[in-house]
Amino acid sequence: MRINLTNLGKRYNRDWVFRKLDYEFVTPKKYAITGPNGSGKSTLLQIISGGVIFNEGNIQYLGTNNKDIASEKIYRHVSLSAPYLELIEEMTLMEFFFFHQKMKGWLENITVQQIISELKLENAAHKQIRYFSSGMKQRVKLAQAIFSKVPVVLLDEPLTNLDEAGITLYHSLIENFCEERMVIVSSNDPKEYSFCHEVIDIKLYK
Repeated sequence: MRINLTNLGKRYNRDWVFRKLDYEFVTPKKYAITGPNGSGKSTLLQIISGGVIFNEGNIQYLGTNNKDIASEKIYRHVSLSAPYLELIEEMTLMEFFFFHQKMKGWLENITVQQIISELKLENAAHKQIRYFSSGMKQRVKLAQAIFSKVPVVLLDEPLTNLDEAGITLYHSLIENFCEERMVIVSSNDPKEYSFCHEVIDIKLYK
């Protein structure tokens, strides 16, 4: 999988968040997007995911054999974890993961039970998500993205609300389940992107 950004720019009203961004993302490399708060890290990640429209430039998505993927179909090829994304809190953890399995699917040979075990949430499998702590919810968001059957994993501030055990889990999930996939992390915390091969400083594109 390749994602090519050419002269990419995004503005809100008359204020440009970033401009003239050229970059190529290639599987299975890992990338970090860094910069101060409000600099456009999350915005760029959402643009790559297809969830936010850019104002100038172009994004090209290339799949197997360099075949073009239409931007309106990119959601089938990417997953996104972010603090601002909501979970279906009326569902139990089991119900939520089975629902996601029908919608997007999991990596090969991965079961819902295995995911819950990896998250160390066996005791909460039949509890409604609304009763989870913020750290437990973050584990669920990370699992939803990392275990999805997609070639590109997008992570926005992935360690939000995680304790030391959660941080260790995060790095274990990246190491064990993302080796052959592209990962792009939006973050200011080196703990979140220490495994990344390349770092993009978004403030250089003002």
